[in-house]
Amino acid sequence: MNISYKWLRELVDTTLTPQEVADVLTSIGLETGSIDEVETIPGGLRGLVIGKVLTCEMHPDSDHLHITTVSVGDDREPLQIVCGAPNVAAGQAVVVATVGAVLGSGNEQFTIKKSRLRGVDSYGMICSETEIGVGSDSSGIIVLDPEKVTVGMPAAEYYGVESDYILEVDITPNRVDATSHYGVARDLAAYLTLHNGKEIRAGLPDAGPELPVGKPCPVEVELRGEAELCPRFEGVVIRSIKVTDSPEWLQKRLNAIGLKPVNNVVDITNYVLHEVGQPLHAYSLNAIDGNRLVVGPAAKGAKILTLDHVEHELDERDIVIADAEGTPLCVGGVMGSEAAGTTARTTDIFLEAANFNLTRVRKTARRLGINSDSSFRFERGLDADNTHWALRRAANLILEIAGGTIDGGVTDQYRIPSQPYSVTLNLTKMRKLVGQEIPLTDVKRILKSLEIECISEKGEELQLKVPKYRYDVTRDVDVIEDLMRIYGYNRIRLSGYIRANLSTKSQEDINYRRQLFISEQLVGAGFNELLNNSLSSRSNYEGLTSFPADNAVELLNPLSHDLDVMRQTLLFGGLQNIGYNLRRQKSRFYFFEWGKCYAVNKEKAGKNPEKPLQGYTEENKLGIWIAGQRVSNSWAHANEETSPFELKAALINILNRLGISPIAMQMKPVTMDIFDGTAYELTLYQGRRIGFLGAVSQTLRKRADISIPIYFMELDWDQICLLADRNRVEAQDLPRFPLVKRDLALLVDKAVSFVDIESVAYKTERKLLRSCELFDVYEGKNLPDGKKSYAVSFYLRDDEKTMSDKQIDGIMQKLAQQLNKQLGAELR
Repeated sequence: MNISYKWLRELVDTTLTPQEVADVLTSIGLETGSIDEVETIPGGLRGLVIGKVLTCEMHPDSDHLHITTVSVGDDREPLQIVCGAPNVAAGQAVVVATVGAVLGSGNEQFTIKKSRLRGVDSYGMICSETEIGVGSDSSGIIVLDPEKVTVGMPAAEYYGVESDYILEVDITPNRVDATSHYGVARDLAAYLTLHNGKEIRAGLPDAGPELPVGKPCPVEVELRGEAELCPRFEGVVIRSIKVTDSPEWLQKRLNAIGLKPVNNVVDITNYVLHEVGQPLHAYSLNAIDGNRLVVGPAAKGAKILTLDHVEHELDERDIVIADAEGTPLCVGGVMGSEAAGTTARTTDIFLEAANFNLTRVRKTARRLGINSDSSFRFERGLDADNTHWALRRAANLILEIAGGTIDGGVTDQYRIPSQPYSVTLNLTKMRKLVGQEIPLTDVKRILKSLEIECISEKGEELQLKVPKYRYDVTRDVDVIEDLMRIYGYNRIRLSGYIRANLSTKSQEDINYRRQLFISEQLVGAGFNELLNNSLSSRSNYEGLTSFPADNAVELLNPLSHDLDVMRQTLLFGGLQNIGYNLRRQKSRFYFFEWGKCYAVNKEKAGKNPEKPLQGYTEENKLGIWIAGQRVSNSWAHANEETSPFELKAALINILNRLGISPIAMQMKPVTMDIFDGTAYELTLYQGRRIGFLGAVSQTLRKRADISIPIYFMELDWDQICLLADRNRVEAQDLPRFPLVKRDLALLVDKAVSFVDIESVAYKTERKLLRSCELFDVYEGKNLPDGKKSYAVSFYLRDDEKTMSDKQIDGIMQKLAQQLNKQLGAELR
């Protein structure tokens, strides 16, 4: 939220600089980021002065340039300036940019330098309106009234350039009371009161005369539905107004905080909103059919074209203000309709100040994809007591600026009166939480400055009344937090005693440590880590059987349709990342991500009130994606595409690092609709499932706008950690005896995979077989139909002695026999 330093100082008396104000606001919980200087004319017209053209002659080598001499003050020599404007003449008062002046703003700045135009030196520039940002006329130079200016005076003085500083304040969701200049001023005044030793109050401006009450309002208002939908609705009719551009002071104020002026009525509602935090809305009276407004739930399927020129379809969850015919004129707390907006043709308006249910407003704003200044405040919870002051302030400003008269009186339907919160503050508890004594006088001074009333004091307890606009202060600990942020956390003295926690590592600590060194290993292997949202879209799971949409954990209050369920798998987040990078000309994708995945069994969920989470699962997963080119644009190596076998290599490295023998791993072919072709289920030790891998299906890749193959593996990290707990990783001496390599060329059925061969080999020789590797596959002529040839290397080692040829031959013969017996493999 943007806060104007000048505006803030009108509400609270302070001599603090903008930076000092920012530091104070940050220290009291209103974190302030950037501080930007803004000027009513960009650049502030620095280096520009008022001059007088003394002479003006045609350039001898040009039919449109003039050579002028311009006086820019009694103490300076006249400047020779070459000017191309058709209206330049001797005797004129003009605006002159001298050498060194900077014109323009942002990326379009340029500096005035001494130049030479067709052989004649020029020492400045005589300016037009567009060149200095004071108008839109570029047909010629600015000609001023010589009687109203003094030669040599700064142009900034003539145009009344003003500067301000804009503080970017980050408002947390609980601080709706600070979503206005007055709210920030109130907090700043509380700090100054305590730390400057004298009472300083934030002062609201004069709201003007009271609005007439007791007279019937020409517009009848009917509130429907539960009272909580609209606790309060106020309005007043103003006739015979003149809708024009706002006065200069109002436009400057809105421009400073980043708002674009629209017209005087709309600008006044925006001004009051940012002044006190209460949204208002002005309806064109001729758009209210039947002079009747109905406030309540929308009709299902009703449509409204809002002020942002987007048509939205509504349902019963939305609050609308409709006319007598049921036509929606405004989405309550969010945005008005284009048809009922205030335009230059409007002469009569109905000015509304209301209070809407924060939950309904938040859900509607998220569903419609609208984030307006009104919804930003309503969805955080506003105090219904503030509507009347805001309505009075805005109505009187409209009467002052746009003219007109009030017709009838104020209609005010206050169904749920606002009540302050009762809180008991125990001083003993406060001292225990804070860690030191805060003087009672300071406590009472802070409470008073924050408009928290102390009703009674009995012993160690203070009975307090907290104003309703402080939605975040409803408990004693909330009051203590408020006291602390004004008192100053930095004023709490440290005891000087450091406490150390010598407790043993928990299982979570151990697993997290494993996660860290596996991450380091993957990064070292060329992978990049992803961090995606755990919220996903239900549409990702529609039609899937491996991750059915019915198993998704749905959100009761989704932020959007794209984030309406908890993710069941890490797959889709990685696909979005690959698609994003692929569209930006990236060609190599080695990604991994740690994250939780969620699912629900709806047949079990909610059946046992004593176990509300029964049927729900939350699991830690590790996802790995490989896609694109493994090697590209290398002078030393031909381009090479990635391979699914790299996933297996990554898995083997992970298991080795955790002390889990990959020999015990089995890869069982399975069918999963997220993959094309054969996928593999990964199991360890008696078939315990630890994950799956495969090539992502073309359907899912097309949905993510990805044309290249993607290989994905998802591991159950909790299961892997349980298996890792069985082992202890220890350093060993390097083997003393050599590794022996023997190769076999095996003729096998095409259905036989290397995984099958590997499994048989490890089961046959459990003690001396260290590894086996596939180094060649052949299919083609000279082989029987339905057959293929595997060339496999077997590595043997005895850690006690050097192996003899007889021992080696015996092992190889046993391997060949078992491969033939179990797989039908024949030696070639």
